[in-house]
Amino acid sequence: MQDLHTLLERSVSQLGFELVDMELSNRGKLIRLFVDKPEGITIDDCVLVSNHLSNLLAVETSVDYDRLEVSSPGIDRVLKKIDDFERFSGQRAQIKVRMAMQLPDAKEPRKKFLGLLRGVEQGDVLIECEEVHYRIAFSNIDKARLAPEF
Repeated sequence: MQDLHTLLERSVSQLGFELVDMELSNRGKLIRLFVDKPEGITIDDCVLVSNHLSNLLAVETSVDYDRLEVSSPGIDRVLKKIDDFERFSGQRAQIKVRMAMQLPDAKEPRKKFLGLLRGVEQGDVLIECEEVHYRIAFSNIDKARLAPEF
């Protein structure tokens, strides 16, 4: 799967897009890709990427799949790369950590953080929750996504 991810990421990048995430169904018959670009993604962009990758997969790989889906990551997009936390600084996000963090003045260790991203510093993600600033090691982040308010 890593080879497939690398191939798709390189191809999507050459088209001027970012591969945000990739999902494979349990049986591998569905490949679902989430792509983006700084100014946002359109349906025409998704069609362009889908057509390009369909041709690429037919020629370059022996991947057996029935469907290829290409879509926007949505307004609650996942944050996977350290650059994502810098790019979306100032926006509301939810972070779940692998190892619970014992914080000063807290009785229980904390695993979930919901607040405003404040950037990245020395490999740590900065987030402000209820006017308290936290540093979370990027390596300790299990899952993170934008969490816009409606």
